[in-house]
Amino acid sequence: MDDTPPPATHDLGGAPRFRCTPVDPDDEAPPDAFGKRVDAIRQILARKGLLTVDEMRRGIEALPEAEYHALGYYERWLRSISGIMAEKGVIGAEDLRP
Repeated sequence: MDDTPPPATHDLGGAPRFRCTPVDPDDEAPPDAFGKRVDAIRQILARKGLLTVDEMRRGIEALPEAEYHALGYYERWLRSISGIMAEKGVIGAEDLRP
């Protein structure tokens, strides 16, 4: 009998075509400076009660497929965080312009 765990589901709402194999933690690179800043923003907002992990995940899963694949890991986080903050009125649309 094969003891291999089933493939993990990717962030895109559990869509079967985005099944992937488990990630080897030894292969993970530490976050770069951008990733550290995004994670710091996430931590601050969570401590202030402005953001939950579930909200952030919802925002990531709601990204259009093409946008999701075009963005990097922490870019997805930032897109989700900024969208949630706009939904809650913490920031305005004008704050999100490039």
